[in-house]
Amino acid sequence: MQYLLDTNICIHYINGEFNLAARIDAVGLANCFLSSVTIAELTYGIANSAPSRRANNRRNLIELQQLFKSRILTFESAIETYATQRALLKRIGRLQGEFDMLIGSTALAHGLILVTRNTRHFADIPGLALENWIDQL
Repeated sequence: MQYLLDTNICIHYINGEFNLAARIDAVGLANCFLSSVTIAELTYGIANSAPSRRANNRRNLIELQQLFKSRILTFESAIETYATQRALLKRIGRLQGEFDMLIGSTALAHGLILVTRNTRHFADIPGLALENWIDQL
């Protein structure tokens, strides 16, 4: 199985929480991917953080990007899936946040299981497989 790690999972991983490094090792780093949208959210987090923490946060993001190298998927790869899913959810009155829609659509477009602590944010996307590696512990 292959996985797309949501932003909140990356934050917990960076912070060394919930034994996520061991979980990623167990499934194989080669089977784990990030979305460019997650990189954007983490970059925003750096810009929004206290000035005294920005340099450390930036180093952590660079290390994460280096770890995942060629396994960062762009949202352009999921544009059609995103459009279809967003239109469907709009018709049924269940729209989600834009970034969550892009991340979920990326997982769906690539046939990946989305790993997130916020499963309710993604539960309405039809066909999207979800796992919560934190609250399962």
